[in-house]
Order: sequence, then C-alpha cells, then structure tokens
Amino acid sequence: MATTGTAQGAARPMRADARRNYGRLLAEARGAFAEHGTDASLEDIARRAGVGIGTLYRHFPNRQALMNAVFQEALTALLDRSRELAESEEPCTALVMWLRANVTHAGEYRGLARALMSASHDRSSALSGCSVPLRAAGQVLLGRAQEAGAVREDVSMGDLMQLTNAIALAAEQSPDDPELADRLLTLTVRGLKP
Repeated sequence: MATTGTAQGAARPMRADARRNYGRLLAEARGAFAEHGTDASLEDIARRAGVGIGTLYRHFPNRQALMNAVFQEALTALLDRSRELAESEEPCTALVMWLRANVTHAGEYRGLARALMSASHDRSSALSGCSVPLRAAGQVLLGRAQEAGAVREDVSMGDLMQLTNAIALAAEQSPDDPELADRLLTLTVRGLKP
C-alpha cells in the first residue's frame, strides 16, 4: 500500500483518492516522458491525469522526484539483472552486459541520460534514489571483473556510470545511427582491459 510522510516523518497509508491520483500521475508522466522526453510539461501531466498542479507537487515536490518514481520499475529490473550477472562465471562479460542494460535504460527517455549525469554529483537530487543503488550494484560487478584481472584496477564505477550516460546522450543526439551506442560501448570496453 502506498504511504505518505507526516510532519513528524512517520509514514501513513494514502487515502484511496490520493492513491488513484498518484497512479494516474505516474501513468501520465510515463507517457509524457516517452513522447516528449523528461522535460515534458508538468502542468500538462497534471492536466492529463485530471488533477491540478498542486496535487502533482504534493506527491512529487519536483521533476526529479517524479522521474525517480517513474523509473523505479526499470531500476528494479536493472538491480535484479545485476544480481543475476553477479553469479556469472565470466565477470567481465557480466559487467559489459550490465553496462549495456544501463545504456539502454538511460536512452529510453529523451533527457534521462543528462538528468542521471547531473544526479550522480548531487546526493540531494531525488534521482540519486536511482543513481546510488545502480552504482552499488555495478560496483559488485566491477569488483569481480577487477579481481579476475579482466578490468584495470584504476577503473571506477563512477566513471563507468558517467560513460554509460554519455553514450546514451550521444545516441540520443544521433537518432539516425541506431548502432552508435553499441559501437561507443565497445570502444569503452576495450579501454577497460589491462
């Protein structure tokens, strides 16, 4: 059941109408972000959900909070995938597969890669709710690949997250070249090896 915080910080269940509004806002935000990118009008999202902008801001205090909520399903899938890959007998291949999944995720919505790049340096950003667990999951895979001697010791997960977002951003800017992201990731992987 969905909850909301009180002034004292304790969580309480949302009223039924608040849950419905929350769900409609998320559904409309997913559609708007897919159609117009992460810079889609919040006023339009609220209008399409049948609520006022104040209701949107009561549930999501800023654009990053709304984006974080929209991307939780994808985040869960990426974290599940990282746990599966952590069992792989080929740690470098597992890391590359996970990086490729991150590039795909960051490229799903126009503007997401740029927002994730910004959030990686701002722990106060609501999007750090996506960034922090992704970085931790990736660190496990990177550590395994480094222990196996397949990835240089000086490679950091922070750098890899920035690179995957940069690759997604470059691909977003070149929609006529659908193979660009894969080529850039391949070049990146070559640079990881000792």
